[in-house]
Amino acid sequence: MKGLKMAVLLISIASVAGVAVITGSWEYIRQLNKTEHAIQLEQQFEAVDMDLLREIEAEAAKTRIEPVDAKVDSVWKAIPGYNGQEIDVEETYKRNVKRKAGEPITYVYRQIPAKVTLDQLGEHPIYRGNPNKPMVSLMINVAWGNEFIEPMLDILDEEKIKTTFFLDGSWLAKNQELAAEILKRGHEVENHAYSHPNMSQLSRSRAELEIGKTQDLLKEKLGVTNQWFAPPSGDFNQQTVSIAHSRGLKTVLWTLDTVDWKKPSPESVVRKISSKVEPGFLILMHPTSSSSKALKGMIQGIRAKGLHIGTVSETLSPERISPYGS
Repeated sequence: MKGLKMAVLLISIASVAGVAVITGSWEYIRQLNKTEHAIQLEQQFEAVDMDLLREIEAEAAKTRIEPVDAKVDSVWKAIPGYNGQEIDVEETYKRNVKRKAGEPITYVYRQIPAKVTLDQLGEHPIYRGNPNKPMVSLMINVAWGNEFIEPMLDILDEEKIKTTFFLDGSWLAKNQELAAEILKRGHEVENHAYSHPNMSQLSRSRAELEIGKTQDLLKEKLGVTNQWFAPPSGDFNQQTVSIAHSRGLKTVLWTLDTVDWKKPSPESVVRKISSKVEPGFLILMHPTSSSSKALKGMIQGIRAKGLHIGTVSETLSPERISPYGS
């Protein structure tokens, strides 16, 4: 038998269900099902390849990545956590114990959850995802510009990208079919208030109406359970954040702005986004001529930095992801 191996000794008592007594540090080998007969266990665990086990355990100790907890930053406010990662020794051993001589070990990984999540941080705005996560999101705020929505959707389809559209409620009420098309294409649709007001200047009752009316429309017209609220023009105060929070919504802003409403050249938009984008960024744009023409170049520039593009929910989640192209 190749490599150093340790026979698994099984002790059974005829009148009692078999109990395996095994020495060693590996829980998978030590803890055997006490209700199985010793002979059955002996067939299942005839021998342990200690060379393989030690190699897996050494790699696990070397490659473990600790999770990062969500936190409130003095500048960026609420920043989501990011899960850690470790080798699943037990599953890796199972997968590789019968591999042929000379074949590399195929490692099985599992995530280590962050102990603190966004939900535990309370009422704070969010401007970016975790800087350790190689993903960004395009935040497409929609209150006008219908003629550019489908061309942008076509480009997103071509590039196999899903992202998040924040819908103005009054726009949604008039454009339910187009909103349904956005949803049908697999994108996330979220809350951009009802009439595009400056939220910080509203009374509490009016602010509640602006958020609540659009939240209700998303459910009624599209069957969407709203999660995120993007204040129009980025204007908000703590009252805004509190109202959104009371309705189960997190207030989300942006990290990087295309400023496409000023009608910049598509080339300048591509240069700006490509040069400044970093992991976890939320990129603000609208269905404008500038952003529509720049969209493909932006995507290419983002990917060139090893970054995925996902929805706001994906970008702000603690789930791990490998860099694009890895």
